[in-house]
Amino acid sequence: MDEKDYKDETLEIEEEKDDSTDKETDGYEDVCFLCHRPQSKAGKMITLGQGICICADCLQKTMDTFHDSNGDLSRIPGISMINLADLQNLIPQRQKVKAKKKKPKEEAKKVFDIRSIPAPHRIKASLDEYVIGQEYAKKVISVAVYNHYKRVATGTQDEIEIEKSNMLMIGPTGCGKTYLVKTLARLLDVPLAIADATSLTEAGYIGDDIESVISKLLAAADNDVERAEQGIVFIDEIDKIAKKKDTHHRDVSGESVQQGLLKLLEGAEIEVPVGANSKNAMVPLTTVNTRNILFICGGAFPDLENVIKERLNKKSSMGFQADLKDKYDSDPDLLGKVTLEDLRNFGMIPEFLGRLPVIFTLSSLTKEMLVRILKEPKNAILKQYQKLLALDEVQLEFDEGALEAIAGKAMEKETGARALRAIIEEFMLDIMYEIPKDDNIGRVTITREYIEHTGGPVIAMRGVLALEGAGAQ
Repeated sequence: MDEKDYKDETLEIEEEKDDSTDKETDGYEDVCFLCHRPQSKAGKMITLGQGICICADCLQKTMDTFHDSNGDLSRIPGISMINLADLQNLIPQRQKVKAKKKKPKEEAKKVFDIRSIPAPHRIKASLDEYVIGQEYAKKVISVAVYNHYKRVATGTQDEIEIEKSNMLMIGPTGCGKTYLVKTLARLLDVPLAIADATSLTEAGYIGDDIESVISKLLAAADNDVERAEQGIVFIDEIDKIAKKKDTHHRDVSGESVQQGLLKLLEGAEIEVPVGANSKNAMVPLTTVNTRNILFICGGAFPDLENVIKERLNKKSSMGFQADLKDKYDSDPDLLGKVTLEDLRNFGMIPEFLGRLPVIFTLSSLTKEMLVRILKEPKNAILKQYQKLLALDEVQLEFDEGALEAIAGKAMEKETGARALRAIIEEFMLDIMYEIPKDDNIGRVTITREYIEHTGGPVIAMRGVLALEGAGAQ
């Protein structure tokens, strides 16, 4: 096939593409199979069949490769023509990116309307229905989120530009950091991406690149760039990227990750892969602006208490008025005394902390709070089991003594609210196994004796319940 015939065939393919309807695109734009650029950046695409599209630049490079010194097309010895059907297995499942809607500036509508943003007291009231305790943390996060989305809704209207309110929450394990952010994103109906800082490494090393955090947000927004640019990113286990004490080796998962996150937190144009965590994958790349993305970082900071106590004990260590070294050992609110100096001594670099202006702590859960967590939230654990047994037409009840016994066992595990589920799963196993055997069981009451393995649950039959109902009438 000479060059003239090849160009004629290319023109025919291009004309067929122009005549095709836009039903297949469905709001998405084609992506070049070779350079992975979308149509909005690479220009008009040429469809070769089997869902493969190539931009004009890549096609020209391919043509130049097959030219000889005389300018004629010739087949390279030892290489046969490629069968497009063989490439079908190499094509990613989604080789398209959702196209941005092109609207005039005066007709562009914002995703968030300033009048539709709930006030801080309404946000906190909604959080109170799901999260028990942590009043200060809920107040701080409500105000910060309200100010952030006011900034997103208004944009830059004058010379005063409002900065982002990125947050850093510090609290022991199981106190509700992740659950608080999940509940917040569900109430606001915005895309949420939860990333783990332990898997992030410096570019070029084994692990997830820092841009993978934005890739998860883009996936949560169904590859809609405009919606992803106004979402929330929660980076958990942020304390795991602190600077290592051993400085003899390259710290690819500590200080280097903090430095790589600086541009994301402040706001920059980031090229991220669509549908993958690595740019080396055969997936398209798109540009996401992180200027309006709210970043919330959370961590347990397990050894931070020792850093705080060391700073507090330095004030006076000798003389009659000296403080005892164990004065702060039993202080439940020790994390509330944290300062930026303590975080720097822990291993967080100043540039990273400077981009997280809102820093607050969550208190550890008490026994009374664990009892309330069991029964008060809308999706409380006890309500979940009651609904499961209600499908078998069986009532499930808990004595107050049983709830206190469960909370006491959870306090011994020192893993916060996560221990409640493990404890309930343990003693509910036999009940969930035995009840479907007997259709006459109508009610099961969990007692303190059953939790402490000194007795059993109180079981009532359906006939007894019917007599009780008739007597009550």
